[in-house]
Amino acid sequence: MLKNSTNQQNSAKIEYHISQMLTLIGENNKREGLLETPARVAKSYQKLFSGYQQDLKSLVTVFKNEGYDEMVISKNIEFYSTCEHHMLPFLGKVHIGYIPGNKIIGLSKLPRIVEIFSRRLQNQERMTSQIADALMDLLSPKGVGVVVEAQHLCMMARGVEKQNAVVLTSAVRDLFKNNLNTRSEFLRLIGKS
Repeated sequence: MLKNSTNQQNSAKIEYHISQMLTLIGENNKREGLLETPARVAKSYQKLFSGYQQDLKSLVTVFKNEGYDEMVISKNIEFYSTCEHHMLPFLGKVHIGYIPGNKIIGLSKLPRIVEIFSRRLQNQERMTSQIADALMDLLSPKGVGVVVEAQHLCMMARGVEKQNAVVLTSAVRDLFKNNLNTRSEFLRLIGKS
């Protein structure tokens, strides 16, 4: 009950501040089209920033590996995040690969990990590393590779205003970092070589 009460208090505070922001940018926050905007923004923030309320270890299922020692890849995992510098969206795809040690992960949990880290104020570089580090921590695999490709509204709608720019980041751990053949195989299989 306390958590629900805290969420309601936080939502009320967000609504108040969004209403104030509308006034500060020159809008009439009493205008019919904006009357419910603060409440809608507060509600959307619950989803956009839901990664802060999720505990990685309680949401991810791992299993004993039964001898599989080849690369496991999940690619084209869609994500939506919010740039911490301008609070504008960035979105794209995440490609994850790992070589199991003694544990494997439920395949639906790879997108769940992406969701946990993307649903926070982020920068792409940190998010890429967080995903790789989480897999290393959860599975102790022989290696991990993560590639994120994204478009950033802060680059498209302001600043340099480049509509087709795509930012690629990668994080490689253990075999993916130390073995050129492993890294090359991963990049080839996700279509980035």
